[in-house]
Amino acid sequence: MKSESYAPQKRTAEILDRAYELVQSVPYQVSARWLFYRLLQEGYYKTKDDYKNKFLPAISSARHAFYNHWRPDTLADETRTAETRGEGFLTAGDWLRAIQSGGFECVLDKWQTQSHYVELWFEARAMLDQFRHYTEYITLRPMGGQPSIPYKWKTAKDLERRAKLYGKPIMVLYFGDLDTAGARIAQVVKDDVSKWCAAPFEFIYCGLTLEQVQRYNVPENFEKPGDYQWEALPDSAASDIIKTHAEPFISHGGFSTICDLETRAAAWLRDQLVELTPPDYLIA
Repeated sequence: MKSESYAPQKRTAEILDRAYELVQSVPYQVSARWLFYRLLQEGYYKTKDDYKNKFLPAISSARHAFYNHWRPDTLADETRTAETRGEGFLTAGDWLRAIQSGGFECVLDKWQTQSHYVELWFEARAMLDQFRHYTEYITLRPMGGQPSIPYKWKTAKDLERRAKLYGKPIMVLYFGDLDTAGARIAQVVKDDVSKWCAAPFEFIYCGLTLEQVQRYNVPENFEKPGDYQWEALPDSAASDIIKTHAEPFISHGGFSTICDLETRAAAWLRDQLVELTPPDYLIA
């Protein structure tokens, strides 16, 4: 499928090929900023001005034109999400046949077996897939900059509900940029949610820290020297930081116990439904 023609110069074509290799090197969708940091570290670009003047025009043209393997949805959207509504099975018969063939699942609460209830909050909204990939069953709350008052209020009420439901310690693990704005976002979010949440929770700042920046050789923010962004982390470093802070509060054996029960319950129901014959008015 081609939406427009695009014939990049040789050097740009080389960069686009390497960029696509980097996109494919991780098991989740990445943002444009993440990709630029990788190319900057490898020497394909030299200055922060290259982001807007060279990188973005090339990467945008490639996606618009379906150049080689590039597509409009190759990179993650850093700002917007759509809420899909109104879709479903076309007929009740389709739904019943899907259930009989195993198109359903038993979903049980995973936190009932845990000693803590854990959430991950993070500043880099476009890295949602990264946090999703390296953790399981943990609620993820991307900030995307300073979140709105309604977002923080809902977060506070969600934590209250969890505290009442589980009656166990709540751990909030926060990941953000190492800069003045990032520190401010973390503090304001913590203060506002704490103020509006009747239940206590422990807020742990997990990074970025100066020690992590030095350990993983994280490059400076190409737009603001002296600042460091989460997207600049190599994938292995991001994985290490996320897992190191989350693992102490998680029992994977506890999760497995619930998953096994879900599987057995779904199998039992499937066996019960396989011989069920719905009335004609539902399966037409």
